[in-house]
Amino acid sequence: MYAIAQDVFPIFILILFGWGLVKTRVLNADIGDGLGEFVFKVAVPVLLFRTISQADFHGASPFRLWIAYFSGVAITWAVGHILATRIFGRDARVGVLAGVSSAFANNIFIGLPLVERTVGSDGIVAVSILLAVHLPLMMVIGTVLMERAEHKVNGGQARGVLNVLRQVGTNLLRNPLVIGLAAGLIMHVSGLALPGVLASVVDQITAMAAPAALISLGMALNKYGIHGNVRIAAVIAALKLLLMPGCVWLACRLLGLSADWTAALVLTSSVPTGINAWLIANRFGVGHGLAASAISLSTAVGVLSVTLWAWMLQ
Repeated sequence: MYAIAQDVFPIFILILFGWGLVKTRVLNADIGDGLGEFVFKVAVPVLLFRTISQADFHGASPFRLWIAYFSGVAITWAVGHILATRIFGRDARVGVLAGVSSAFANNIFIGLPLVERTVGSDGIVAVSILLAVHLPLMMVIGTVLMERAEHKVNGGQARGVLNVLRQVGTNLLRNPLVIGLAAGLIMHVSGLALPGVLASVVDQITAMAAPAALISLGMALNKYGIHGNVRIAAVIAALKLLLMPGCVWLACRLLGLSADWTAALVLTSSVPTGINAWLIANRFGVGHGLAASAISLSTAVGVLSVTLWAWMLQ
């Protein structure tokens, strides 16, 4: 357990370090926003490019990986929605947000660094394959369900699925993560290799991705905090940190995924709630406090739950 904690704790210490830099006013929060932009638009896409271009897929199919992960997403999302609407008596919009917060893992800023540190290159391949569909699928489902819930609560006309798909598809064409994955796949299929100097630059940018992502996340957490909704936020955090990785682990075992891919999927599903939950709340003007509290609580407790899952997988 001590050896595993040595792998997991530095992840959360860097998040705490970033949080402290803003909290003590050593750095301005705007710097964290800029660092986050660099991570999302440059460092992580370069990491994905290098990973996919050099990956050995061993003839493995991505479909079992996607089924294993998203079955955990579906179960956890449904449970979060039901608890929010039936037990806590919230409306359909908050139910959707509770589902999103329960099942939307912070795969980019925490999942990738965690898997890179604890599983290694094969784990990064698995997470890269997941990221190829994770963001677009989760955002399409979340947006469609939230618009239908908005229509149910306030009336008006909800956009059709095709309109949402068109908008999300247009955004994806400009998404740096998708561009990085696509470029890496082209390099992989073509069999080409980067020149030595350029490969060295790519390696250096890749090495920056994990620490920069974690520090920028910690700096961003100063915006959220705990804004009421403690009971329901605690339930959502428990679903995110315990139920979802448990469901993913069971699905991986039933589908016969390799040990490294199972570890990668379970660990990235066990990380705290992603900031995307707050973005959806902000987009529809509902549940800001709930999303913020879920993000903060799951991040604060995540160091313990992630360590537990890493120990169980070992």
